Amino acid sequence: MTSTTGASRPSSLDPEIAARLKRSADGLVPAIAQQYDTGEVLMLGWMDDEALHRTLTTGRCTYWSRSRREYWVKGDTSGHVQWVKSVALDCDADTLLVKVDQVGAACHTGARTCFDTDVLLKDADSGVPGPGQ
Repeated sequence: MTSTTGASRPSSLDPEIAARLKRSADGLVPAIAQQYDTGEVLMLGWMDDEALHRTLTTGRCTYWSRSRREYWVKGDTSGHVQWVKSVALDCDADTLLVKVDQVGAACHTGARTCFDTDVLLKDADSGVPGPGQ
């Protein structure tokens, strides 16, 4: 399968895996990065077939940058590497969960996670009633 996002050559992704993926119109699949031992959700990136292939074969997360229109390996410039522990496809085959060992910050802002700064709702102690309350 040829990626519409990256290189014009066919991807090296295993054809059986490629056949299962449900991609967006631009050929991408969201990839959630999660700290493997704590369950902390770190960030969301985008992968096409080639980025997924590189992630599966190198042990480092490779993403497709939608703004720069190029591949990037997490940590190559920042040193904040994501060492891949496992990769799973969700039940709809349209989202990847990449469990990683994160070295340093995951967010481009320098924060540990991309989900710390704009919390819209806190846990059950927030005073917001749940279902049936």
